[in-house]
Amino acid sequence: MMLKVNVPTLKEPRPKKKSSRKIMVILILLFIAILCVLFFRSSLSKISDITFQGNVFATETEMLSASGLEVGAPFFGTSSDKVETRLAKLPSIEEATVKKSFPGSITITIKEYPLAAYQLTSDGSLRGFLANGTMITLKNGTMPMEKPILTGWSSDDPNLGKLCTVLAQIPDSLTSDISEITPSPTLSYPDRIKIYTRSHFEVISAISLLPAKVEYMNTILEAQDPGTLTMLEADSYIPFNQDEGKENDENDTTHP
Repeated sequence: MMLKVNVPTLKEPRPKKKSSRKIMVILILLFIAILCVLFFRSSLSKISDITFQGNVFATETEMLSASGLEVGAPFFGTSSDKVETRLAKLPSIEEATVKKSFPGSITITIKEYPLAAYQLTSDGSLRGFLANGTMITLKNGTMPMEKPILTGWSSDDPNLGKLCTVLAQIPDSLTSDISEITPSPTLSYPDRIKIYTRSHFEVISAISLLPAKVEYMNTILEAQDPGTLTMLEADSYIPFNQDEGKENDENDTTHP
């Protein structure tokens, strides 16, 4: 007698989904890679326009060279921060802001150090001093502002840069009467200066004291006759006509 054995039916194996997913991922990545290659080889990935704005003293040639940018270079090749750092190394530039606009446009806004004073050269031309002490050549046709002229200063004088920084921080309304500033150092005041004004005063002060003294100085200039005004730790004022009066009194005196 034969025994019947029930053999369980085998389930058909389901198709493996993992392999199909891997193939799909590979195809997507390959497609993305092809798109990237095509994009970076196209004009859309290149710099098409570079615009500078706000610059007066630095030329576009200087700024382009310093920035490392050029039309046709990769748009994403250099970060904005790196370009800003490179431009800030130019002596006249205080700050640069780079704005990228896709596709291909770069706008750079420049903030330069303000003009603080002038220097009269031996050939009679004017040069400018910026707030950080940088000397610049003024462009032809530049209209001089009411800024002081610095005379007698050597280019390596450390007080020159300090003076320019101080002058740039003082409002124009308080420096408009100053025509000339010369160095006049002493042992007590290494940064001592002489100031000559358009209202014919001679003012003796120091660079470190000027910010605190300049407003009071202008008050004296407006209220008194021309004379010598000393503004150091102690202030004093001697009108020129007082000295002239003394000389006239001596000349008029008769001796027995």
